Amino acid sequence: MLHIIDDEEVIRDSLMWLAKSRGITAIPHESGKAFLSMLDNMVRTGTQGHAVLLDVRMPDLSGIALFDLLATRGLTQTFPVIFLTGHGDVPMAVDALKRGAFDFFEKPFNDNKLMDRVQEALIASEQAIESAAIHTRLAALSSREREVLDLILEGKMNKVIADKLGISMRTVEVHRAHIFDKMNVKTAVELARLLK
Repeated sequence: MLHIIDDEEVIRDSLMWLAKSRGITAIPHESGKAFLSMLDNMVRTGTQGHAVLLDVRMPDLSGIALFDLLATRGLTQTFPVIFLTGHGDVPMAVDALKRGAFDFFEKPFNDNKLMDRVQEALIASEQAIESAAIHTRLAALSSREREVLDLILEGKMNKVIADKLGISMRTVEVHRAHIFDKMNVKTAVELARLLK
C-alpha cells in the first residue's frame, strides 16, 4: 500500500496514476494530519507492506515533522519514507537519509526511478513486518522452549535434547509441539527456514 502525502491535488493525482500503472495500490492524503488519522489503525492491522511518498513542504505539518513522528514511534522500517520536494537541497537530503528516510527525490523526478524505489520500499516494509512478527513469536517462547528450539535448529533428535537438558523425551515432545505452534510451523525444516 502506497501512501501519497502531498498538499497539491494535481501531484497526488499524477502519483496515483503512476502507481496504478505499476499495479501498486495507493491512497492519497492531502496532509500529514490526514495520514496520521489513519496510522494507528494501519499499524494495528499491519499485515501488508506500506511505503510513504511524502512532500517536504506542506502547511500545518511539514513532511520532515511527519517523518520525525514516524521515527519517534519506530515506524520508519514498516513505513519507509521517500521524500519528494521541489525545494530540496543536498544537506536536507543527506540529513533525511541519515535519519532513516528510504530515499529523497527532487521535483521534477524520473517516473520510472521513483516507482522502482517505491517497489523496493514496499518489499523492505514487508520484510520488516515479517521480521517483527517472527521476533514477537520468539518472544512468546519460554526460556526452556528457547533451549529446545536452539537444539532443534542444531539438528538434534528428541532423545539427544532430553539427555542434554536432563528432561524426559515426553517433555521434549511437548516443548517441540508448543514451539511449532507458537512459531506457526509444522516441521523442523520450516522452522529452520523461518529463522535462517
